[in-house]
Amino acid sequence: MEGLQRCFVLHSRPYSETSLILDVFSENHGRVSLMAKGARGKRSPLKGALQPFTPLLMKWSGRGEMHTLRHAEAMGLAIPLSGNALFSGFYLNEILSRVVEPETSYHQLFFDYVNALTDLAQHSNPEPALRRFELALLDSLGYGVDFLHCAGSGEPVDASMTYIFREQQGFVASLMKSNNLTFTGSDLEALATRQFSTAEQLKAAKRFTRLALKPYLGSKPLKSRELFMLRTRKLTQ
Repeated sequence: MEGLQRCFVLHSRPYSETSLILDVFSENHGRVSLMAKGARGKRSPLKGALQPFTPLLMKWSGRGEMHTLRHAEAMGLAIPLSGNALFSGFYLNEILSRVVEPETSYHQLFFDYVNALTDLAQHSNPEPALRRFELALLDSLGYGVDFLHCAGSGEPVDASMTYIFREQQGFVASLMKSNNLTFTGSDLEALATRQFSTAEQLKAAKRFTRLALKPYLGSKPLKSRELFMLRTRKLTQ
C-alpha cells in the first residue's frame, strides 16, 4: 500500500452505481488513475471531498493502470475559483490529463500547479497564471528553447528586434513582417522571465505556448476551451 500523498483530482466520472473513476495529480507519482469504490454512495464520507481544486491526502493500492483508493481526506477548503478563473482551472486540469505521462513524477510541476490555482483565485485576469503554468509544463516535458539568444548567431536578443520561431531550432533574427511565428526581443525577454508587463507580451506568450503545446495536445479540441467560448458567447448576447 502506498503512503499518503498530496493530490488534486483532475477529473472524475461515474462507475457502476456508487463508484467513481478518478484522474488524480499527485506530488510524488504524477498522474494516477484510481477507482473510488462506493464514493457516490449516500453514506460515503468521500462524497463531497473528491472534487477538483480541493487539496487532498490520498492513499491507494494495487498494480497495473488502475489503482484502488484506500483513503482520502481534504487538507483544507477547495481553492475558490469562479467565473473565468474556474474555466481556467478546468483548462489546467485538462491539459495535465492530456499531456502528462501516467505514473511519472513531476514534483516541481505539482507545485507550479498549486501556484497557478492560487494565482487564479487571487487575480481577476487569469492570463498571466495560465501562461506561466504552460511554460512550466513545457519545461517539465523537456521542451528546451532559449529565449534570450538568437539561434542563428548566438547573440543576445535585442528588445527592439524581431525574431521568427523555427521549430527544432529556436528564435532567429528576422526582417519578416509580423505574423504568427514572429516575436519581438521584448516578447522573448518576458517569456524567459515569465513576467508579462504589457498586454502585447501576454498575447505573444499565448501564441508561443499554443505553438509549443500543439504537438503534445494533438488535434482533438479541448473541452474546457469550448465551454469557455460558449460561456463568453452567452455573456455577450
